[in-house]
Amino acid sequence: MKLFKSTFYIVLLLSVVLLSSCKKWLDQEPQDGIIKENFWKTKEQVLAAVIGCYASMQGPPAGVSDRALPEYLFLWGELRGDFLTPATGITTDEQDVINVNILPTNSLSRWGAVYRTINNCNTVIEFAPAVIQYDNTFTQAQLNAYVAEALALRSLMYFYLVRSFGEVPLVLKSTSTDEDISPIPKSSKEAILAQITKDLLTAEAAAAISYGSKLYDTGRLTKGGVQTILADVYLWDEKYTEAIAECDKVIASGKYGLVAGTGSWFNTVYGVGNSNEGIFELQYDAQKINTLYSLFATSRRRFVAAGKVLEDVYTLDYVDETNADIRGVGAAVKASDNSIWKYIGTDNYNSRAAADSYAHWFFYRYADVLLIKAEACNQVNRGQDALDLVQVIRTRANALAGTEQDLQADDTEGISAYILDERAREFAFEGKRWYDLLRNAKRNNYQNLNVLLQVVAETVSSDRQQSALAKYRDINSHYFPVNTNELLTNTALVQNPFYK
Repeated sequence: MKLFKSTFYIVLLLSVVLLSSCKKWLDQEPQDGIIKENFWKTKEQVLAAVIGCYASMQGPPAGVSDRALPEYLFLWGELRGDFLTPATGITTDEQDVINVNILPTNSLSRWGAVYRTINNCNTVIEFAPAVIQYDNTFTQAQLNAYVAEALALRSLMYFYLVRSFGEVPLVLKSTSTDEDISPIPKSSKEAILAQITKDLLTAEAAAAISYGSKLYDTGRLTKGGVQTILADVYLWDEKYTEAIAECDKVIASGKYGLVAGTGSWFNTVYGVGNSNEGIFELQYDAQKINTLYSLFATSRRRFVAAGKVLEDVYTLDYVDETNADIRGVGAAVKASDNSIWKYIGTDNYNSRAAADSYAHWFFYRYADVLLIKAEACNQVNRGQDALDLVQVIRTRANALAGTEQDLQADDTEGISAYILDERAREFAFEGKRWYDLLRNAKRNNYQNLNVLLQVVAETVSSDRQQSALAKYRDINSHYFPVNTNELLTNTALVQNPFYK
């Protein structure tokens, strides 16, 4: 993980040890009384705990059998989309999600990986303020900035949960001992989004503008990162004016830009990471490799890109093969075998070895800000502004004429579809596709449900299509069930309506 270098690994190790796992209903990571008494004394320890929040996303603690968080985020964001084709290693649970045959026993409905990070954030929020009384070099501004990071990261985790499960337990207190773990009922989607927004606004006011280098500014949440998450939340919540305002703050900061689509563009953005357009990336290196590699690169890989990705999403120039959308061949997909390339390759079709699987997980890039703003502008009758922003993205990418649309500024529905298509090209296999489809489908009281129904027609096996179409017409089916194990261990939980 590139964020942690040399002696910084010692701080990270300390934090991870202190936040060791306890297998309870939320799979949270408690601290015992000895840790509370002896650990929370210095600002360096607070920083260690903050870094532990980020580290917890890279994989489960020792002794816990689970996927790393980015694997969940990839599968939640892509399996129900239309860009993946199963390969030989696909699991039954993954195939069931594609076929809209999700049961409460499906392992992909486990949420422990997210709640582990939430509990780490809760621990910082709860215990860091007391450190000021022990460390007279620890300023209020430093404390506020650390708490802002924890609030923002917790908000991002809940944003994934509310989009994936709908209603979930809203846990705002850390688990300090086993006795603290008690049954907690689910909160409504509205309550969760309200808490997310409240916390992000608090974090925005106190978050650091910079940590002194692009390495740290990309691997930790800065003010720009908080504003980007908030813009995305507002977009989901159909608060378009507010979304535009947050995007404008990020744009006006001058801290970010699009990497020129020439030369080593792919290696700069994806191969190495921490580029000028990176806003928040989960970073990896030789000491902690990205587990996504095994999904796409081994002889038992689980997924390849659907044929439509190159042929229809990016399109090809059959007259001049050098004329290509830079985001397609050699970026999203390796043309010879439809390998998903962002996590296993570098420039010029050089494959990474498994031991060199350092590709970052991208939560947000600057292109997100521009396309979030475009989508929001389109919904407030600023269609030309939306089209202009889309064109900025397309120009950088050398998008082909076959994907260009000639739309009038007042064609709100047409521009919405155009932006959705452009997001597909820009963020292919970055865990965003399902959330983009669902956001567009549910807008204006599910005015565009057909967006989801079309996916079924393309991805679900023919013998299951009618069943899948019937399920998707019930909007409760758009969210995962509560996993059976969670229901057994948390007696306050009730199953999501569709799965009762």
